[in-house]
Amino acid sequence: MLEEELKNRIATKYFKKFDCDGIIKRIDFSVRMRRDVAHNVSTPHTDYLLWAEAKQQPTDIYRMLAQLLITIKADAADLTPPKFLGCFDNEKIAFVPYYDVQPVFNLNDFNWTQTPSQVDQKTVDSVKATVDSSKIFAFYFDNDDSELKTFIADNFKDGGSLLSTLIDKNNFIFVYQKWCKAVKPYINADFEKLKKSYGVYDRDFFLAELNIDDNGTTDISDDKPVNEDFYITFNAKSRKPYLLQRKDALGLDTQYAFGFKDDGLDSYAEFWKLYKRPPKDEIWKYIISRLDLLVPQDVRERKGAYFTPQIWVEKSQQYIADVLGENWQDEYYVWDCCAGTGNLLNGLTNKYHVFASTLDQQDVDVMKERIKNGANLLESHVFQFDFLNDDFNDEKVPQDLKKIISDPEKRKKLVIYINPPYLEIAGTKIGANLNKTHDKYANKLAVANREVYAQFLMRIYYEIPTSYIAVFSKIKALQGSNFQSFRNYFQAKLLTIYLVPANTFDNVSGQFPIGFQIYDTKENEIFSDVTADVYDGKGNFIGQKEIYLPLKDNYFSKWTTSFKSKDDFHLGWFDRCTYNDFQNQKLLNIQNDKPINNTQPRGAYITPENILPYCIAFAVRLCISADWLNDRDQFLYPNDGWKTDNEFQTNCLVYTLFHGQNRISCRQGVNHWIPFSEEEVNAKGLFDSHFMKDFLDGKIKPTEKNDGDLFGAATTAVETQNFASLQFTAAAQSVLSAGRELWKYYHTKDAANPNASLYDIKEFFQGRNDKGKMNATSDDPIYTKLLSDLKDSLRALGEEIKPKVYEYGFLR
Repeated sequence: MLEEELKNRIATKYFKKFDCDGIIKRIDFSVRMRRDVAHNVSTPHTDYLLWAEAKQQPTDIYRMLAQLLITIKADAADLTPPKFLGCFDNEKIAFVPYYDVQPVFNLNDFNWTQTPSQVDQKTVDSVKATVDSSKIFAFYFDNDDSELKTFIADNFKDGGSLLSTLIDKNNFIFVYQKWCKAVKPYINADFEKLKKSYGVYDRDFFLAELNIDDNGTTDISDDKPVNEDFYITFNAKSRKPYLLQRKDALGLDTQYAFGFKDDGLDSYAEFWKLYKRPPKDEIWKYIISRLDLLVPQDVRERKGAYFTPQIWVEKSQQYIADVLGENWQDEYYVWDCCAGTGNLLNGLTNKYHVFASTLDQQDVDVMKERIKNGANLLESHVFQFDFLNDDFNDEKVPQDLKKIISDPEKRKKLVIYINPPYLEIAGTKIGANLNKTHDKYANKLAVANREVYAQFLMRIYYEIPTSYIAVFSKIKALQGSNFQSFRNYFQAKLLTIYLVPANTFDNVSGQFPIGFQIYDTKENEIFSDVTADVYDGKGNFIGQKEIYLPLKDNYFSKWTTSFKSKDDFHLGWFDRCTYNDFQNQKLLNIQNDKPINNTQPRGAYITPENILPYCIAFAVRLCISADWLNDRDQFLYPNDGWKTDNEFQTNCLVYTLFHGQNRISCRQGVNHWIPFSEEEVNAKGLFDSHFMKDFLDGKIKPTEKNDGDLFGAATTAVETQNFASLQFTAAAQSVLSAGRELWKYYHTKDAANPNASLYDIKEFFQGRNDKGKMNATSDDPIYTKLLSDLKDSLRALGEEIKPKVYEYGFLR
């Protein structure tokens, strides 16, 4: 077959769950994760899973790889490489981890200027000599189809990574601490006895594993000692993998062997899949010079109210290193001014450059106790300090830190590294808002002054200028309408950001994103948008997400407000229709009338004049489920495309009619929302209103305005809306059919009320508990099946609506 046909066949048969449409200049074939429309998350071109060379006829694997490498050097050298490089022809496909091909790029005698299709044999031989054949995974389509699919399923995972993490001076402490939890408990050794009797520590076992060669054994020579008297060698293949050896004065070996408990060898193997061993010589020497840092994380560490999980501590320090360079810990100073018990500083190596302050003296005492147990901090750099109240010249502040704060040049090397409280106070003079920073920056912060973390950021920006800010916080400061004034004054340049679920933090239960952001206060930039990396709760990278600031007056609320009607007659009350984001999505609802205690203008009456736009507003808000990642996404004023899309309008209307948050009830007034006739559902009696059935049948046009009487003569048309007549898609018809069957079953019951709404029918079958809350299930199996069918069809209709939400600009 032709090459293009071959590529299409490979994409369809083996990578149908992935996106193979990416074009990277002359690279033949690429694979990446599909875009997640619901969250607007995509894996960008810088995070591909595979780049591959394709050939129409059978071709030598090394020749194809050589051609691909020359193409990459010419066309993609500035891009982040994929997990795999690959090649395929009409008989086979091969994969090789990018890491194992990377040495080719360092070859001095490699001809990078030749045309890829004309690559010479010398170049092919160089690739063959450099790339370890054991690292190439080759599959033949005729014989290895099942194995190929398994390989792709195992290694091409969302957030998964075949490539091992390099161990460097910024992460070796975290690697050791993870090893203490994942591997150490399975080693059959008495570590306390070894430490007391021989001066051998658990870190010596860790170093033995860290320094293995390609055969899985350690070869620790005299220039790589791990202990003054002993060597620990490691062989994963032996029955007793650890061998503790000492040469006595007579030259005789003294040996002690240690094995694994239970499934310890499996735990060892799983752990070290994550890291590339051995580390580079210069990193090994650095680790050996800082053995004082290899101590188990203090098990007595007290978890503060806003304890930062170690997974995010490590990730944040990786991002700081990416921005400031690998040697940032020796070139910059760090101050955690709301340190709690100091866990955010775990992993930092230069204690002379680190300062930690906290509000409570009790936390200071804990940090100093941790220092006695091995925490890498200086006691003189740990101090009690109320950052939102105290002066930087206070005698409590260490002199070294004062010099940095007072010197504009030294401040350029200061990183304020914090995870401040996410506390929000609604009142103006209670609790956390009783501080000097709150009062001093009240005009600049405006409504954002309710947020404690905003107070931290504002004081740092104005009183410690030219510094860097590395902060964990909510992302409302970037998107929220209440932070408009804050953004006008806080104009530090956002350098990078990643997002994680808030509920991975201690004492935070909310479903919203926490962002780790790095700002440079030396550069002024008004925030507009940024692309953030996204990680799930286990630390797996799941893609990227655009965080954007809507233009002024471009919010969803302005659009919904434009349809407010003064018509005395109404069909119901649309509560919270003026909210702009996913927060409190479950509170959005339609009910008969405005709640008595609703004194704020957060809703609107639904009338015959505005029923279609409000049903659209209801559907676009609820067809996409709210979750932690989209929680702060802002709904926007849409473009005009929705006005002439008849199917979209009708889909939204039907979706609204049958959604569970439509709480119209005949017990609260006349039910105008029955979409059927009495004959269709074998009703027990006449309906009080036929509005919805007539509306769906086109007897009442959505552009007509009716004064008081739903069935009166039409008067003024709303010319600016340009609505089309109603037409029903197959998905909408499926919902109507499922709903009809549910209504018909309800009307077989003797106690059925002719005017019952969907909400009334659910209440009839499900009942309420002692607290007055509707039960989640029913004992009636027929009803349960009918309701399940309705929900399934409604979900399918929602999927049909979702793409239009983005197409018409309700969400970016």
